[in-house]
Amino acid sequence: MSRYLVTGGAGYIGSVVAARLLEAGHRVTVLDDLTTGVSEGVPDGADFVRGGVAQAAALLDSDYAGVLHFAASSQVAESVRDPEKYWRNNVTGSLELITSMRRAGVRTLVFSSTAAVYGEPEQVPIAETARTAPTSPYGATKLAVDHLISGEAAAHGLAAVSLRYFNVAGAHERHGERHDPESHLIPLVLQVALGHRPHIEVYGDDYPTRDGTCVRDYIHVTDLAEAHLRALDAARPGEHLICNLGNGEGFTVREVIDSVRRVTGRTIAAVVRPRRPGDPAVLVASAARAHDVLGWRPRHTGLDSIVADAWAFARGESA
Repeated sequence: MSRYLVTGGAGYIGSVVAARLLEAGHRVTVLDDLTTGVSEGVPDGADFVRGGVAQAAALLDSDYAGVLHFAASSQVAESVRDPEKYWRNNVTGSLELITSMRRAGVRTLVFSSTAAVYGEPEQVPIAETARTAPTSPYGATKLAVDHLISGEAAAHGLAAVSLRYFNVAGAHERHGERHDPESHLIPLVLQVALGHRPHIEVYGDDYPTRDGTCVRDYIHVTDLAEAHLRALDAARPGEHLICNLGNGEGFTVREVIDSVRRVTGRTIAAVVRPRRPGDPAVLVASAARAHDVLGWRPRHTGLDSIVADAWAFARGESA
């Protein structure tokens, strides 16, 4: 089996991907500075190096078959307040990583990109051919890294795959969401179920959707990890493949809240607030290319199943 470096592997998604690589029999080194990741997130059996992506230069050698790159700043609102941080961490950091890979002769990269690169969608579901017009520095920096990867593939033969997705939820064994502060809907609603907050805020109930609240695409984190493993097999020298990942349908904010009520059996108070500027009514990604090229299809498509795994993790149980 092969050896892989997982940057940001102590974070939510990176830790699940690292765990799945180990389960598949690979050797894994996790590189994470623990700014947002947690040491408990590093899966058993992985080598752990505490540090930023600049440390990759000292780690990478010909023994590594590839890199899976999750290390990034990822809060949209923070990126608006502090764009310099995002250009430095996301773009400069990725440039240093890719340069280190070239010097070490490591020629395969799977990049955790985002569907935020598309901005306000002109058509849904969103395909890879959609116009890219990010509305935040976060989305802009992720798009810049995608352009960087394309140039590296063309000029130096890098085999690369970028995966673009919106909302990730659920849990895999002991790996789940531990964001601080939390900004994702499902764990926020679960905090209400646990009594950690009095209510969930719903931003706008007058959108042109089936119940007036925003529609968003949710992927179970285990399905997302499977896509990353398949991307390693699909990477080809000199090519940069970009795939959107989606659940195939979206769920409204009210549907998410109702799912948490069903799964937990708890009362969930919801308070409607005015719309937030820039929130599109519907964000759903097309995964047709991932189906065709990666052979990937999500298995955990039911909302209650996704919420149930997140609920088990939130209560300290294994999902």
